[in-house]
Amino acid sequence: MRVWVDLANSPHVPLLEPVVRALRRDGHEILLTVRDHAQTLELARERWPEAERIGGESPGTRMAKGRQIAARATALARYARRRRPDVAFSHGSYAQLMAARAARVPAATMMDYEHQPANHLSFRLAHRVVVPELFPAPALRRFGARSGRVLRYPGFKEQLYLTDFTPDRGVLEGLGLDPSKVVVAMRPPPEGALYHQMANRRFDEIAAAVAGAEGVQGVLLPRSADQARRYAELDGVRIPPRAVDARSLLALADVAVGAGGTMNRESALLGTPTYTAFAARLAAVDSELMRLGLLHDLRDPAVKPAFVKKDPELRSPQRGSPERILMTINEAVTGLG
Repeated sequence: MRVWVDLANSPHVPLLEPVVRALRRDGHEILLTVRDHAQTLELARERWPEAERIGGESPGTRMAKGRQIAARATALARYARRRRPDVAFSHGSYAQLMAARAARVPAATMMDYEHQPANHLSFRLAHRVVVPELFPAPALRRFGARSGRVLRYPGFKEQLYLTDFTPDRGVLEGLGLDPSKVVVAMRPPPEGALYHQMANRRFDEIAAAVAGAEGVQGVLLPRSADQARRYAELDGVRIPPRAVDARSLLALADVAVGAGGTMNRESALLGTPTYTAFAARLAAVDSELMRLGLLHDLRDPAVKPAFVKKDPELRSPQRGSPERILMTINEAVTGLG
């Protein structure tokens, strides 16, 4: 089959890399499109130079965001009519789902956040919806995902690419970090996302505390140029000038503080003490990590991150079953061909 994979955000690149590899190994042709947003293009081109850029950065307001998605969907529909894929697949690419419907291409999508308002659109447009077992059934019904279209996988989607992951220790040296000091990896909030429209003072407080702590080095991975400029004002916090191997950084860091979703789960599953300042409603998968003691909630004022060196013998507490996740995705994609 000719499978069209769309990469709309930076976490989609490592997530879908093993999916693309497995589909190619099974003899399928892969078409790749990528949005030039939040390092997505840079990360994708490192792996797949042939990926075709379609669409750019997401604007701030909901109305402008809606216009941007519609414009990208139009461009993607032209691409689909030109390349004639047999099936489309993404992790919550609303533009691709709209384009696939317009071009009459059957589509499958993944999602693990039950409070994303755009699920109302994507779950109705998709022919197959792939979600974790923890995804609440009432949310599926509310978003219009018919039970016959839903496929579930065990665990966390991040386990698809983190299991057996070996970090590159050269990342710390490349960032100019002193391994004898406490390394704190930070990821600011997804400002402007449909599910996150508020400021996040708690994250800013923690970032300032990292900047002022003795013997602590902070590395902040911004989502936008605006965030890079804003947090550059913090002394003692490094902001890489380009995309870095974030998984290695999270695995080697002593502490991780995030106000989003994917990187929080990555660092928690890699065994790094992880604190979340996520201001929107928590996903069921994040609540489960808290229950397991792998993620700590900074929205509770009593919770304060401990900036101390991590035990060097600490290992990932959650190895997971990437084979079962891949099997579920493969069933969703190839079943539409």
